[in-house]
Amino acid sequence: MTWKINKTTTQKVDRFEVIVDEVTLPNGDEKTFSYLQFAKGVCILPITIDHDILCLKQYRHAFKSWQWELPAGAIDPSDPSPLDTAKRELEEETGYSAEHWLELGSFYPSPGSTSEEIFLFAAAGLTPTSQQLENSEQIEVQKVSMKKLKSLITNGDFNHGAGLAAVMRYKFKTD
Repeated sequence: MTWKINKTTTQKVDRFEVIVDEVTLPNGDEKTFSYLQFAKGVCILPITIDHDILCLKQYRHAFKSWQWELPAGAIDPSDPSPLDTAKRELEEETGYSAEHWLELGSFYPSPGSTSEEIFLFAAAGLTPTSQQLENSEQIEVQKVSMKKLKSLITNGDFNHGAGLAAVMRYKFKTD
């Protein structure tokens, strides 16, 4: 029931690898299948003492617009664990560190076209530090109530896939 890989070619494009596999399917048909391979990532739902959420308004060049998101980022090869990455990304993107962390599992955002896996966390006990953005990041941090976040989600203004998954996992875990 597995696909037999007859030939694989890989092309590096910036931070992505494009993998093209020539495969034989279980029924004997031959097909070319391609996908993107890139680093695993994290996404964090930061919750303030007042139960507000630290959301980001971030410019995303692929859409040429500002998007509502949660803090997120790629796991570096030098990071010991996804949690360590989450701690680093939270502080870099929001300028806050967290005392309490809740693991919310992982998910595959688009298993038909990428190998990406994103690990989800909720963070609380937030303490202000300093934001440390990369030169390509344009981010505004905004505290929003869970009610406003729900409205942004239901109105279609918050479309960040990893953020949506983090909110859903958190709500299901705590309900």
